[in-house]
Amino acid sequence: MKQLLLVFMGGGFGSIARFLLSKYFNSTTSGIPYGTFFANVLGSLLIGLILGLAVKNDTLTQNQTLFLATGFCGGFTTFSTFAYENHVFLKAGDFTSFFLYTIGSFALGFAAVFLGMYLVKA
Repeated sequence: MKQLLLVFMGGGFGSIARFLLSKYFNSTTSGIPYGTFFANVLGSLLIGLILGLAVKNDTLTQNQTLFLATGFCGGFTTFSTFAYENHVFLKAGDFTSFFLYTIGSFALGFAAVFLGMYLVKA
């Protein structure tokens, strides 16, 4: 039960942080979802750092890892919003934004996880 509560609380904090980023950085004029993009890339970096620390010499406890990685990062990053925003691009016929957003999100997301893991090892 304690683990469920940790994931629940971390997810709540992560969701609030993502909401605030989206509120301030998603562009209403261009329609480019900078806030979601930034949240997903930053969340990928954070999960790389957190899981790297968890593996390295057991720096984080299992409960801390659940709260931060599963909870916070799980709530902070969002695949469903990413998918919806891509749907909006496709529906509007904005294929350039669709491809740039999709490829950029995947490429930078993977790179951020690897960077986070690398930084912890260094």
